[in-house]
Parts: sequence; structure tokens; C-alpha cells
Amino acid sequence: MRSLILFLVLTGPVLGREFSVSDKSELDSAISNAQPGDTLVLQDGQWRDQKIEFTCQGNESLPITLRAANPGKVVFTGTSTLRIGGRHLVVDGLFFKDPDPSVSDLIQFRKDSKQSASHCRLTNCAVTSTLAASSSDESRWVGLYGEGHRVDHCSFEGKSGKGTTFVVWLGGENVGGHRIDHNYFGYREKLGRNGGETIRVGDSATSMLRGNCLVENNRFEKCNGEAECISNKSCGNVYRANAFLEVSGTLTLRHGNGCLVENNVFLGSNASGTGGIRVIGEDHIVRGNFLHRLTGDDARSAITLMMGIPNSRPERYFQVKNARVENNTIVECKHPILIGLSDDENATLEPIDSLIVGNQVWSPKYEIVEARCELDGIQWSENRFAGKSLGISDPPAGITFVSEVDPNQVNIVIREVIPRSEVGIHWIAP
Repeated sequence: MRSLILFLVLTGPVLGREFSVSDKSELDSAISNAQPGDTLVLQDGQWRDQKIEFTCQGNESLPITLRAANPGKVVFTGTSTLRIGGRHLVVDGLFFKDPDPSVSDLIQFRKDSKQSASHCRLTNCAVTSTLAASSSDESRWVGLYGEGHRVDHCSFEGKSGKGTTFVVWLGGENVGGHRIDHNYFGYREKLGRNGGETIRVGDSATSMLRGNCLVENNRFEKCNGEAECISNKSCGNVYRANAFLEVSGTLTLRHGNGCLVENNVFLGSNASGTGGIRVIGEDHIVRGNFLHRLTGDDARSAITLMMGIPNSRPERYFQVKNARVENNTIVECKHPILIGLSDDENATLEPIDSLIVGNQVWSPKYEIVEARCELDGIQWSENRFAGKSLGISDPPAGITFVSEVDPNQVNIVIREVIPRSEVGIHWIAP
């Protein structure tokens, strides 16, 4: 009987240990000794100019967790950085306050260029800044390398200067498959040039690789860094149920093919330069989105289909092919639909094999469709447009247009936006 009891004890579930950590040396020791299921608990206090390398190896059922004893009260400042360089690791409740703008990469999901992370999670953390970056500083706050990560219920506010707030890197061992959800992206000031995106998934060099990332249920408010709030530069990504509130920029399918933009809400509130969705490339689907009172024009129109360049270089513009723009609702936007936008004299390829179906537009003050190219490559079906002017002569059979509409008879139901209480951190920073 005694041997049987001993066997059951030794083979029972491993619950993991808990290490209390108060300084960098204790943290390094805890990391080097951590086993699957362990939790490293950072005690309250300020961690200034600390380089944290969280490089343990957990597993799917027993991750290793690095968390704040009291979320929001473990504060990283100055030139502090975090490197997550293992497998099945969780970082929970850390606060990066006013990071030094000269730090090029604040949080990276890799130890170094040779060791990326896999299946790790950053949750309930915040990065906020009140510091102004100099014109020479370029910094990024979060860089996802490796595969299968999740970033959720985090807050990112106050980024200034050049450098994308949040980047997904692809190529080599960086295969993507990440989930970015329920985060709050707060105010970002206007940069005035390229390099002020809030999220970028991929880059020009890796744009034909599949990112397979899911960006959903995030809330973006006044992210005004540049014309692209989200810059898609890879294939197979999904952007679903996000809210864009007074964002002077767009969700841009800049490079890559086969992405889905679905059930997002864009509320411009007539703020300057607010934009919607811009399409470049092949096999994209834009459906079920709600766009309201956006004022942007050209690249910031509510929905824009770009012109393509023959034999385009990776960093330029590929032709729009086989796009589906379906069941979107556009209400009181200054420039509802623009087809054929170009910023290059060599862009001569209009959208082809594309379908615009089931969309509703109400535009009492502005024309609905602006065409800067031939529309032979567009098929229209079951669209219902109402407002001042259609904008194109000889409307195709797939458009029902009504110019005289009593505003009192127009019942516009504003789509629900993910509440502020459901995104971002679950603690109040001190």
C-alpha cells in the first residue's frame, strides 16, 4: 500500500512554483531556474534602465509566467527593454512609463536575431508616453517575431516620433500566425511623413509571405501618425470587429494578397482627415464594415481602390484584382467610394475582375462614386445608393440610385463599437 501511495504522489499534477522578485539579480536567477508552470512575481517599484531577458522554456499546458504582484505598480522607465525569447511564456501586468524615445525597440518577442519566440503572450500591460521624440529618433514599441503569439488587453498611448508602434516581422523563422486582440491604441500625434503607422503586419520585402495574423476587437482612437493607421504588408491576414474613432488615417492593404477586412467600425465624427479602407493587390475581401462621417479624400476616402503599376517593384503598387467589396454601409462620408487613385504616373492598371455588391451609401451632401479610371473591370450588383449625386454617368444595372430622399425617412443605425471597458488594461495606472 505504501508503494502505491508514493507512486500516486510522484505522478500527480505539477502545480509550479512561485518566485518573488525584487531586483534585476533576483529576476535573472529566477529566470535561469524557472521550469514549466512556474510564476515569477515582480514586486512593486520602479525598474529604471533595466534590460530584461525573459528566455525560459515553458510548454502548452504549463507556461512560465512573469507578472506584476500588483498590475500597474511595477513600472519600467528610462532605457528599460523587454526581450521574450522562449516558448510558452506569459508576461502580465507590466507598465512601461515614458520610455526613452531613443530606445529603438522596447518590447521584442525574441532574445536576439538568432532566437525568436514561439507561442508567447503579452497581456494586461501598458506602454504610455508623454515624451516628445527628436527628429532623429526612430523607435518601435512592440515587435512580434517567431510564431503563434498573442497580445491582448494591453494599452499603447502617446507614441511620438518616427517608427511604427506595433510591428509583425516575417521571413525565416518568423512565420506569423499571431493574434492581436482587445487592445487599446490611444492618441498618436501626426508625424508628417511616412513611418507613423500604429500597426504594420510585414514589410515590402516579405509581403508575398503569409502572415496569417488575426487583428480583432481592438479600439483605435486618434491614431493620427500618418495616412496608414494599419499597414498590411503580407498575405492572409484578417482584420475583424475593430473600432477606429476619429483616426486620421486608414486601414490600408498596402502589400500582399488574400486579406479579409470584416465588420469594422470607422467613426470619423467629421474630424479632419479621417479615413476608411484602401485596397491594393489581389483577392482581398472588404465586407460588412460601417463607415460614418469620414472627411478624408484621396487615400483617406471611405473605400479606395488604387491603380497598379505594370511589373511593379515590391514597394510600389500592384494591380487590384479579384477584390470583393460587399455589404458595407457608408453614411455621410465626404468621399464614399474612390476607384482609380494614383500617386504615380506609371500607375496605368485599373482594378479588374472585381465585384462591388450589396453596399449601402447615404451621402446627402457629396457625390458617391468618384472614378478616375475606366470601370470595365468592376461588376456592380445590388447596391443601394442615395444622396446628392451618384458621381458617374450611365449607372450600371447593379446600382439603384435615389437623389431625392427625405432625411427624416432615413433610419441610420450606428453600429456598436467595442466598449472602452472591454479593451486595454484592467488596472488603473498610478
